Amino acid sequence: MAKFVVHQEIYTFQIDYSRHVSNVIYIQWMEIARLKLIEAAGMAAHDLGAGGIVPVLVETSIAYKKPLFLGDKVRIEVWISDLARASAVMEFRFYNQNNDLAASASQKGLFMELESGRPIRLTPEQRTLFEPFLGD
Repeated sequence: MAKFVVHQEIYTFQIDYSRHVSNVIYIQWMEIARLKLIEAAGMAAHDLGAGGIVPVLVETSIAYKKPLFLGDKVRIEVWISDLARASAVMEFRFYNQNNDLAASASQKGLFMELESGRPIRLTPEQRTLFEPFLGD
């Protein structure tokens, strides 16, 4: 299993009144990492959308461990912990430059047919594309 890694900078507009990264930024970072993993698997979101298929979320959970601050460098690791016929669970870990765990998260998502609004099942060929990112 290969964890997919994304690096993010922290900008002043991402800081909340407590002087650390706002919780909503983690959601944005998960969106970035998720779409980059889908693209790395060979299914770029813009190509899917043009074909009438879109990735959608049905559940998000985040556990904050340590705050991130302006000047920190963020490493996000993402992988798929469960790949079902029509859905998948993605795991995320957020680390600072000292390799301290700042947060852990998971999201459950699926692919939906845009016109009908109904979930679609991955073909065996599509499932194979995600297998390199499948792990515990």
